Amino acid sequence: MRHRLKDVAERAGVSVKTVSNVVNGYLHVRPDTRARVEQAIAELNYRPNLSARNLRKGRTGVIALAVPELDIPYFAELARHVVAAAAAHGWTVLIDQTGGGPEQERKAASGIGDHMIDGLILSPLALSADDLAGLDDMPMVLLGERVDHGPADHVVVDNVAAAREITAHLVGLGRRRIAAIGSQRTPEGASARLRLAGYTAALAEAGIAYDDELVAPALAWHRADGAAAMRDLLAAGVRPDAVFCFNDTLALGALRALHEAGLRVPEDVAVAGFDDIEDGRFSVPTLTTVSPDKERIAKLAVELLAGRIDGDRDAPPRELTAPHRLALRESTTP
Repeated sequence: MRHRLKDVAERAGVSVKTVSNVVNGYLHVRPDTRARVEQAIAELNYRPNLSARNLRKGRTGVIALAVPELDIPYFAELARHVVAAAAAHGWTVLIDQTGGGPEQERKAASGIGDHMIDGLILSPLALSADDLAGLDDMPMVLLGERVDHGPADHVVVDNVAAAREITAHLVGLGRRRIAAIGSQRTPEGASARLRLAGYTAALAEAGIAYDDELVAPALAWHRADGAAAMRDLLAAGVRPDAVFCFNDTLALGALRALHEAGLRVPEDVAVAGFDDIEDGRFSVPTLTTVSPDKERIAKLAVELLAGRIDGDRDAPPRELTAPHRLALRESTTP
């Protein structure tokens, strides 16, 4: 049996209006009265009718998360954290996969087709700041590196600093021929350019000359692309003593290619990735990686979105940086 507000009021001996005030978090309720109402709520296992409340506010109680690929474990793990953070606001999350294409991203940024949503968290690859500025005025928070100083609030990770730190870790192991896998020259490759900049900066700080032969492109960042890039480096006679892969799935592919070539990790070649996906904690060897705080990224994005939905939609966009750390494991530490 689902209890109503009236049932709670009768149990607590107060008016329905008082119960509503407690449920909605109003401050001007006497502490003893609030305690009686909260006890009645617990005893009856009362749950507010969020649908009715949202309708009164002109809301749906649904937000959307649009990411390029759910096949990339980073985005799947991030989505889990967004769902958890949104639940604290009583929101349901609609998850959309854009494929990184402009039309699908434009559709997502315009409200996910016919779906009614209160706001959107978007990780774009194709759309620019100008593209997004020309779309419907919907509460939105951006993730990723494609759009910088754009028309909406933005949560980022310091990719340059993180890439510099992981490359410096490899240098600190005494490695001098450090390859990089995952470079991209397309407009969608903003993350790749930032991570390449961090890699290059670390080499320069260590007095190691940049060698273009050690940098392998990867149009996509899947396991197969990492394996193919590693095989191409070896086939070209390039023998690195360390490899920084621009995400963990590339690194997992590189690990496989090195194993097939009879090279030991980390004794012959140290390998590091970026993203700290769960697979890397169970690979053989376990994978050293940059670990962005995905839970913090999700919480910051949801809180920024809540501020736009419930507050000032015309305030200047804010950019917040989520922390990261190095997760050092067997692939660089014997």
